[in-house]
Amino acid sequence: MLVIRSFTNIGSSLALLLIVGQQVTAQTPLSEVVSNSGSTSQTTSQTLPQTTPDPAQAEDLLPLPNRNDQSNKFERAPNYLNPSGNPLIFPTVPDEVDIKTVQPISLNQAIELALQNNKDLQSARIQLTQRQEQLTEQRARLFPALDAQFNFSRDSSISAAQQNLQLRRQAEAAGQDFVGINKESTNATGQLSLTYNIYTGGERAAQLKRAEREIKRQKLEVERAAEEVRFQAADNYYQLQRRDAEVAIAQAAIEDATQSLRDAQLLEQAGLGTRFSVLQAEVDVARANQELTTAISNQRIARRTLVQLLSLGQKVELTAADAIREAGNWPISLEESIVLAYKNRSELEQQLVARDIGEQDRKIALSEIKPKVDFSANYEYADNFDDEISVVDGYSFVATARWRFVDGGRAFSRARQADRQIDLANNEFARIRNQVRLEVEQSYYQMVANQENIQTAALSVESATESLRLARLRFQAGVGTQTDVINSQRDLTDARSRYLQAIVDYNRSLNDLQRSVSNWPDGRLFELR
Repeated sequence: MLVIRSFTNIGSSLALLLIVGQQVTAQTPLSEVVSNSGSTSQTTSQTLPQTTPDPAQAEDLLPLPNRNDQSNKFERAPNYLNPSGNPLIFPTVPDEVDIKTVQPISLNQAIELALQNNKDLQSARIQLTQRQEQLTEQRARLFPALDAQFNFSRDSSISAAQQNLQLRRQAEAAGQDFVGINKESTNATGQLSLTYNIYTGGERAAQLKRAEREIKRQKLEVERAAEEVRFQAADNYYQLQRRDAEVAIAQAAIEDATQSLRDAQLLEQAGLGTRFSVLQAEVDVARANQELTTAISNQRIARRTLVQLLSLGQKVELTAADAIREAGNWPISLEESIVLAYKNRSELEQQLVARDIGEQDRKIALSEIKPKVDFSANYEYADNFDDEISVVDGYSFVATARWRFVDGGRAFSRARQADRQIDLANNEFARIRNQVRLEVEQSYYQMVANQENIQTAALSVESATESLRLARLRFQAGVGTQTDVINSQRDLTDARSRYLQAIVDYNRSLNDLQRSVSNWPDGRLFELR
């Protein structure tokens, strides 16, 4: 007996996408298509537990994600999605990795969680704090160093004790009074030292400037990492939407194949069909089930990929709460986009900062063969508590001038190394500049192509739906074949997939264009740090 399986309620906002006979146009949001869908069937054990949000709470996405818009009710994700505060904790028993929570989240929530939890971005921020402490260390060299030392000692001399014993015996033999030598000594000494590098040949100022530029470079790295994380979060979210919809499309394909199988069986029972047609329909149902199994696997992988990027808790599973729809339009031309990318991309400015750091390294290297002037002052005191002498003290002031005339060429060699570092930064700037333009152009052309493909794919779905309806009518009337129905079903499934792919590809190319331009639309990537 052939077991026919069908699945429902997979992928939050995407279940029952594009049902047979649904008329779809390029202007029709998929959420409307879903709301107009037909009947559902039983869920098998292959599907994960779902938590579907109330459709009444759904809100339209902004054309582009904007964290500052408070009208989106999905803006803030539940706090229980966040991982433990201890990064060293890891599961040790299976129950600790068993999924307990299936949470639908919006695109804005995914971006918010990524900017908050992503480990790569957190590492960049930790390194920024480290650079700031290095700057504090260099600033400390602007001030003199003051050292204090205090010693207190009490000594009991063995030789003095032996001498006292001998003197005692001599005094007793002579019948005289014993006068011993003091064998114990208590002393206190102290020292204060002040040192200051009056002139370092420009090395101190260059080190301070270099530390400041390192902070600037790391801030740009945090900006780059934040924008990359935002891009990855949006891209993975769109991928999850795509996988969810592929499951729903596979469901619809099973329903179509099941309907064709019923028709073939009824015609065979009525003597108007053949066993060959029934077998063809059964094979088509089996193929549709295999495709659904693969789609569910891809869906689960997409969910775990998003969880990993967002660094959420071990027991959390995510689903997409937003419906698939066009994410908006790009409001500026290609040429304006290229210029904006040159202005915004932190990778370009990082190379300019690297060039400045190379210049400071050159100054530091040459400072080794420049004169240096140091100053030091010392104050010392000493007190022996066992004598009648009061505290004795003294002080000294020393100014030292140093100048290394010959170092075998080491300083100039290090300076030339710094010059080559500057050349590398210049070359890297040119390379990244060319790469940025190519990225913007590729993303822009892909966005335009995918936007046009949405229109074409929508018409294809409409035509394929009508073709399947007519093929079934012809088959039921006995003037068509089962092969025509199966081919029409496959054409419709393919058209649905291409329509879905066009929308998701458009959103991904739009997201890619945002990343290529960087900091779009509001340039406030650091507000939540």
